[in-house]
Amino acid sequence: MQPTIVRLSATELTASAKALATLLVDVVHTGDSVGFLSSLDADAATTWWEGLAPAVDAGDILIWVARDGDEILGTVQLKPVGMPNSAHRAEIAKLMVHSGARGRGLGRRLLAAAERCASEAGRTLLILDTETGSPAEGFYRTGGWTEVGKVPAYAADPAGELRSTTFFYKQLT
Repeated sequence: MQPTIVRLSATELTASAKALATLLVDVVHTGDSVGFLSSLDADAATTWWEGLAPAVDAGDILIWVARDGDEILGTVQLKPVGMPNSAHRAEIAKLMVHSGARGRGLGRRLLAAAERCASEAGRTLLILDTETGSPAEGFYRTGGWTEVGKVPAYAADPAGELRSTTFFYKQLT
């Protein structure tokens, strides 16, 4: 059966925090740079997800998951920019697919859901960043994203090593 892509309410986010924590720990422990160090454990990851509930409730963060029964195989966030001069854009963040579920198109489906929602909300410009040299760079390029440039030593990877980050944008029509 194909996993379903669903957008989470704040209540659903809180109820799914442990499953999302399992996903986050897997992604970090396999070396993907999503803002956390390899010392991340399930309790800290659960707390982080639960802490997003107020922002989800306020509409400041929109979260989708790829769900197969009770298991969450992937997630993505859309963060609409709230400033009056930037109401046309949003940021894509925390696109993650469990290491055991990669290569099945879940990342593309999650990203498409976020892009579709952004477009329907009148957002015409999306931005994101990813670790330079990671497989994600190619993923975004083949998805129609345009590279803006690289910033050296922008963020630490899970091992704590400073890495460059590549910024991308995508114009929606």
